[in-house]
Amino acid sequence: MEPLLPVRHKSRDFFVCDIFQTLPYFKDDFASMEHPVFSLSTKPDMRVLHYEHNGNTITIKPGYDGLATIHDKDILLYCASYLRASIAAGHTPNQKIRFTAYDLLVSTNRLTNGRSYERFKAALERLQGTVIQTNIKTGNLVIEEGFGLIEWWRAVKEDKKGRVIAAEIKVSDWFYNSVLSNELLTINRDYFGLRKPIERRIYELARKHCGENQSFKIGLDNLQKKVGSSSTPREFRRLFSRLLETNHLPDYAVSISDNMVAFTNRNWRPPTSENQHTWPFLKPETFAKARAAAPGWDVYALEQEWREWIAKKEPAKRPDAAFLAFCRKRFQKRGRP
Repeated sequence: MEPLLPVRHKSRDFFVCDIFQTLPYFKDDFASMEHPVFSLSTKPDMRVLHYEHNGNTITIKPGYDGLATIHDKDILLYCASYLRASIAAGHTPNQKIRFTAYDLLVSTNRLTNGRSYERFKAALERLQGTVIQTNIKTGNLVIEEGFGLIEWWRAVKEDKKGRVIAAEIKVSDWFYNSVLSNELLTINRDYFGLRKPIERRIYELARKHCGENQSFKIGLDNLQKKVGSSSTPREFRRLFSRLLETNHLPDYAVSISDNMVAFTNRNWRPPTSENQHTWPFLKPETFAKARAAAPGWDVYALEQEWREWIAKKEPAKRPDAAFLAFCRKRFQKRGRP
């Protein structure tokens, strides 16, 4: 079996939708990339999951149909991208989103047969039924009560065979706040070609922690914890070794030495005289932190000032921290603009 699914819709005709012409990229939210929110099981998963790391806690409780799966998450990826495209087009997005099932199935590289429409409805049910309890902030807000990954959904219209033609959902405050605050990362479309749930989860972690940097390392035990795998350490190593054989993750090559896993950015290039003015790279999440450090300021204007300032100095060893310090000092000296 090929490690990647085939590209099922090469024409990409869903981009005819006006809103996707402004931002034809998929977005993933920081919180669920960092923490194992979704089940990796392909069968109904009725476990209660609990995860703690660096003071953050998250408990995920299943609904009647089990936990939402990482394949169900495709719907939230679609919603995040839809909302950010709306913002980029100058609109104020609504928590209620209406879209056609066909657009979602095509854009996430799924078949458009009857079984796929049935799975789409089942995914909506699991997303609503799965309850999150957490102290993780999104948009600088902490929502401590339990809440569903989506608040509700409904089939707006069905054809004669009972298939959903269009759906309307309301995303949770937790998810909506992360989108408004742009606590998101762009993911490679080839993500939807990854067959196995564990591979999708590992890609998310590589994208979150390695990002545009040259490489990122993490212990195998810690990786298993972040992945959220319930396998034994021996079984997890076996599953991970399969990925090492094909090394087919989008954007990142994977290797292991002495139980230390390394992700290497396939697209990374060292700075040259041509790109020295844009170097160093700042992580997308740094801009969300910059907004908190300098409320009211245009963080991209601050970035330009910072780059002009550091161009006359030695390169920053920790550019993200240096930029945030610059933002804090600007706010302390001048307050809000």
